[in-house]
Amino acid sequence: MKCPFCNSDQSKVVDSRPSRDGRAIRRRRECLSCSERFTTYERIEEFQPVVVKKDGRRDAFDRRKVIDGIVKACEKRPVTMDDVEAFVCSLEKEIQEKGEVEVPSNFIGERVMAQLRAWDDVAYVRFASVYKQFKDLNEFMAQLQELLGNESGSEKKQVEE
Repeated sequence: MKCPFCNSDQSKVVDSRPSRDGRAIRRRRECLSCSERFTTYERIEEFQPVVVKKDGRRDAFDRRKVIDGIVKACEKRPVTMDDVEAFVCSLEKEIQEKGEVEVPSNFIGERVMAQLRAWDDVAYVRFASVYKQFKDLNEFMAQLQELLGNESGSEKKQVEE
């Protein structure tokens, strides 16, 4: 395992435990060259479907890309890395259970947007602005108004109850 700090391939495992969902082993490592610590995850290699992009390109499913997109959207927001990991694990499981060789990218994008909307409105809008590739400010404002309209509707419902 290469150290992300100095690129040395000499490290030792200082702690090992199952991840929260039990589908991986979390290993805490210490580099023998620079003494920095880093975390790795060991998972069973399962069937990985191909993601069909909007333009027709096909790429292997990469959980790291999904995590990176969510982390960017959640920057400085109250969403933990454990929440992100758990969601991506459940998304992977859902994709695996579908049993299809190809998965449309919009299937993944819509699942991520729904989860972000449940977690944090700001993270949701950040992700949506990139994912939906708004052509202009009017499209962006329409999405915000829809979000605000849904919130005010739920607030009204709570007040009425």
